[in-house]
Amino acid sequence: MTFTEQLLQELAEAGGRIVKTGSGPELEKWPSRIAAARRSGRIPETKELYGGWCRGGYEIKLVDIPAWRLASLEPVPVPSRLARPHSVVRAMQSEPQPLGLTKPVQGRALRLIQALITATEKAGHSSAAGQTGFAPPPHRRRRASPHFTITAQGQTVEFLVLQEQDRTAHVATEKELAEAKKNSWIRIPRFDYTPSERLRFVLSGSQPHRASEWVDTPSRPLEDQLAEIAQEVTLRGETAELRRLEEIEAARQKRIRWEAAMHEARVQYAEAYRVRRFEAQEAAWRHATQLAEYVSAVRNRVETMPPGQTRTEAEAWID
Repeated sequence: MTFTEQLLQELAEAGGRIVKTGSGPELEKWPSRIAAARRSGRIPETKELYGGWCRGGYEIKLVDIPAWRLASLEPVPVPSRLARPHSVVRAMQSEPQPLGLTKPVQGRALRLIQALITATEKAGHSSAAGQTGFAPPPHRRRRASPHFTITAQGQTVEFLVLQEQDRTAHVATEKELAEAKKNSWIRIPRFDYTPSERLRFVLSGSQPHRASEWVDTPSRPLEDQLAEIAQEVTLRGETAELRRLEEIEAARQKRIRWEAAMHEARVQYAEAYRVRRFEAQEAAWRHATQLAEYVSAVRNRVETMPPGQTRTEAEAWID
């Protein structure tokens, strides 16, 4: 039996989670062992092997892969030209420098956006334009205002379309060398940055699932990743809707608990009120009984008094 098979058997017997404890080299080997198990090809296709440090040692879990990651996604077709641009794309086309991109990549970026918006609107989502002619500075480009938004089930996902930069070693000029020699505070840059033809989509809003950024790579251009981006928008909308329904249910349960507590409080108050009323009535009855006995005793006493003014006054007082 291989190590991976032994590990899978141990996980199955432990309910899918184990924690390796101890110290020293033996414990430190587990991250590389988990990596090797993932590469072995023996992990079930619908499962994912997870390993990470925890308070008690090294935690290993075998979890189900979410259904959305196993779903087969249909490719999103990208138009070769913008014959009927979407209103969001038209707003971008009206800008002198759409999205702040250089001309060599503007057309492709607009076609990618057109394809993404078309695919998400088929899924029932809506879109709107943002700051379509705005290019954020490099140091804060991921915190800039969105270029456009797509709303799924009430959840708005913001999009930034960014142009990647190529970095090359900077060759100092004679002027820069002279200035740096003359002034100690002058620093010659180490690199030069030039806009490339690679694009990056940055998403923000709600809970990420697959990722929050998609970028062109040599083996996988953004055209091949649009289906994942469209799915990400849908997943974020579904998650936001689920959270909204959970909040509504939590508020409903809270209301039910409050109403039950108020009903119990009313019952207890009514019971306490009845007890106080009975106690007050009992005290009044006891007082009236004692007073009646007293008056009867006084009347008996007056009847034994000899006739005269004192008896007459006493009888009048009693009456």
